[in-house]
Amino acid sequence: MADKDGLKVAKDYQTGVEFSRQGGFYVKGAQDLDWGMKKHLSNIFDPKSGNTVMFAFDHGYFMGSTAGLERLDLIIPPLLEHVDVLMGTRGALRTCVTPDCQKGIALRCSAGSSMIDDDLSHEVIAVNVEDAIRMNADCMAIQTFVGADGQKSSLDNLCKTVDMGMRYSIPTMGVVAVGKDMERTPRFFKLATRILAELGANIIKTYYCDDFEEIVAACPVPIVVAGGKKLPENEALTMAYRSMQGGARGLDMGRNIFQSEYPVEMAKAIRMIVHEKATDKEAFEFYTNEIHK
Repeated sequence: MADKDGLKVAKDYQTGVEFSRQGGFYVKGAQDLDWGMKKHLSNIFDPKSGNTVMFAFDHGYFMGSTAGLERLDLIIPPLLEHVDVLMGTRGALRTCVTPDCQKGIALRCSAGSSMIDDDLSHEVIAVNVEDAIRMNADCMAIQTFVGADGQKSSLDNLCKTVDMGMRYSIPTMGVVAVGKDMERTPRFFKLATRILAELGANIIKTYYCDDFEEIVAACPVPIVVAGGKKLPENEALTMAYRSMQGGARGLDMGRNIFQSEYPVEMAKAIRMIVHEKATDKEAFEFYTNEIHK
């Protein structure tokens, strides 16, 4: 049994060396998955750039009517053209997104807490795999709470979802939660992202931080960076650019799109960084020009 006192701090991440097992498929770590899994992943990650722009609007599952998401039926349609994947709950998708939508679906499948709770780390699997199939989900998103009181149960939720996903060829996205009392350090994110990948998650959603290149190098599946709290547009675009430069395979933006005064223009600017290799300065210049037309 490993013991903490005997562990060495790993330092040689070889960040300049590409992941060695790409095989014949372009999504990191997916070379040995079956056809159905790869099909779902290709609905998430663009075959040309290998990257993805996700639009997260699942905040209501624990926050209620979040500012900017008061009317899902109004905010989502104008953004559809400019994102690759919709990350939402089954209730929001069924009521506010038309079924002829051709976008990838990241289905929020964990729940059980609300902003009324002091501790948000106690969740359950809230969507069974049969309904994920009915929703034509391209991945099932499970929130995990490494280092929190609910760590064990949330990792159990992840493992059970991975098992269900493998049975029916639906990828699992492990989401790294950061609570008010949890670390937000490179050491924490290295730990959390690696644990989720080792437990079988096919995609990891986490936050950008210092030494991000090392976090990406140590994780054998694609990392998608969460937008987090609302930032000024230029700062959000800089974070997006640094994330992609650091090896992220996409961004899952929520508040930095739907709480922007110009959400469509912001989504377009994010897309430039993710798919067209634009710099943050180029993307912000585009955004500024768009809003002043």
